[in-house]
Order: sequence, then C-alpha cells, then structure tokens
Amino acid sequence: MWTFFLYDRSTHTYFAARDHVGIVPLYIGTGKRGERYISSELKAIVNECVSVEILKPGHYISNDWKQVEWYKPKWHDLDYIPKKKVDLQELRNQLEKAVRAQLATDAPFGLLLSGGVDSSLVAAIAMKIVHQNEIDLGRLGMNQVHSFCIGLEDSPDLIKSREVAKAIGTVHHEFVYTCEEGIDALPEVVYHLETFNPTTIRAGTPMYLMTRKIKALGIKMLLSGEGADEIFGGYLYFHKAPTPEEFHRETIRKVRDLHKYDLLRANKACFAHGVEVRPPFLHKAFIEYAMSLDPAEKMPRNNSKNIEKYILRKAFEVKDGETPYLPDEVLWRQKEQFSDGVGYKWRDSIIVNI
Repeated sequence: MWTFFLYDRSTHTYFAARDHVGIVPLYIGTGKRGERYISSELKAIVNECVSVEILKPGHYISNDWKQVEWYKPKWHDLDYIPKKKVDLQELRNQLEKAVRAQLATDAPFGLLLSGGVDSSLVAAIAMKIVHQNEIDLGRLGMNQVHSFCIGLEDSPDLIKSREVAKAIGTVHHEFVYTCEEGIDALPEVVYHLETFNPTTIRAGTPMYLMTRKIKALGIKMLLSGEGADEIFGGYLYFHKAPTPEEFHRETIRKVRDLHKYDLLRANKACFAHGVEVRPPFLHKAFIEYAMSLDPAEKMPRNNSKNIEKYILRKAFEVKDGETPYLPDEVLWRQKEQFSDGVGYKWRDSIIVNI
C-alpha cells in the first residue's frame, strides 16, 4: 500500500505511482495555465484546477501526464475464469503471510475488530504471531495488543467483538456513540472523506469517531478486514450469482472498485487523525492467490452450509486438539454491513434526518 511522487530538479522530470488496488489515494489536476497539480487530498488542489482526475490504482504518470498501467495481473481479464482447486492449508498459509507482512511496523499498532469473520481472522492471526514472539512489542513501545470496536449501545458489533477479543487475548476498547453524535460529525466526515456517497459516509462516520479516540491512545497503525467480501463474494447478493463465471466477474468488478468506496473510507476516515490502516486481504500476493481459485468453490450454493466465504472460514476451522483461531459462532457468523453492525438505528437516523 503506497503512493509516491518523485521529482528530479536537475532534469525537471517527475514520476508518480499508486499501489495495485488503490489503498492509498492520489489525485492529479491541471490548472488554468496548464500547470500540473498532484496530491493525496482532493481538497488541496481542487480550487486551483480546471480539471481533476484520480490516478487509477496500479497506474503511474510521468511528464507526458498520461496514465500508464503497471499492474496487469491475469485476474483483471474478465474472460479468464480460473480453475485452480482450493487447498485450504495453502489458503490459510497465504493469509498468515499477508498479515505477517502487514505487521512490519516501527510504530504501536492495534486491531480493528467488528466481530465479523474478516476482521476477526486478521486479529486472530496477528495475535498468533504475537504469541509466537515473532514481534518484539517492547521495541514498538507496547506491552499488549489493543483492539477496537465502535457501535450504538448494545449493537451487534460491540457484542460480538467482545467475544472475539476475549478469545484471542487483546486489550479491548468499546466506543459507544449516539445517533446525535454521528449526525453532528457528518460535516467533518464529508470534508475528510471527500465523497457524497451515502454508504461510504454512513460507514465512515463511526470509523472517523472511533479513530479520533484511538489516536489519543498513541496507536499509529491499524489492521483491518477490508477486501475479503470482494475477493470471496461475501455480500449476501452473491447467493444469486447465476454461474461461476458471473460470480467471478463480479468479484473482479468489486475488487477493482474498492478504491472508490471502502478503501477511500478506511484511509481517509483514519488518516484524518494521522492513523494508518492496513488491509492484509488486499496484500498483493494474497489477492493474486485468492483470485486464481475456481469461483465455483467460492459460491455459497456449492457448500454444505450454504454460506458466503465458505472456503475462507473452512481454512481456519481447526482439527481436534488444535487451538482454534476463533470460536465457531464467530467463524461461521453471517455477514453484516459495517454500518449496520454498529447499530441499525444509525442507518435509520440518517434516512430520517437528511
């Protein structure tokens, strides 16, 4: 996850690029006199430009200002339908590698924990790595690992995240907010998220409120579960996919659009307070492995439980005598949207007040 801009004063040449799926934003614009602008914040350049565009994920630009695609994986091809059968142990290993890679940090880190299967798996793997002493917490200025969740009073996420935190051994923090606090924060949220997309704002508001409090605790980096639903077809409407081919094409579309919605929300809501969010499911090597799997094995109707993300859940179902990653009731919990999991009244409140 990265974006960068390089300028060579001696040759007056520059080069800017963005990561493979657009975890970090970058905007480019042209001014009234043809001058060029580039920024990770739209608000920094929009008033100076006559035109602004997003630097697309997996693209770069140089002096000719033309966007060039550098990331061209096989899974981008809508006509290529992979046939690789899933190896559950390999799937588990690949996600563990992704979490381990994202834990490379020099700053205190924490875990976003909604209690759903995606964030819970990331958190459980991270805690396994910590318990195996692969990370020197003392070097990072940490004694223990902290996890965080936000919701309305008695919301589903608060209840479930509490169970997960107890099971994996984190110091857990629950932040309770009210609909009134959320509505009061909407102008700030829109300013920082730089979007009017209703779903993004609805989910971004509690994340924005939560990260403000996380920053006060000295946490600089967070791991999250973004990306799993798009890669594995985790949304409930994927049950209606007519064929494996259409299922796979929809996962491609969802992953390639993530930079417009969930990644934008996670990055901007958290960086508004100077906190970085890292999504291991979108680690480059993990995406390429997961998107090489036969989509028929991802389809809910093709498994005994008729549940979304079956192969991901099954990969972390342990044998007798093994220490479980997660309690079964969490591992097999059905999907809830983040903005619904924090409390259904939040969604209804926005509809009534806006």
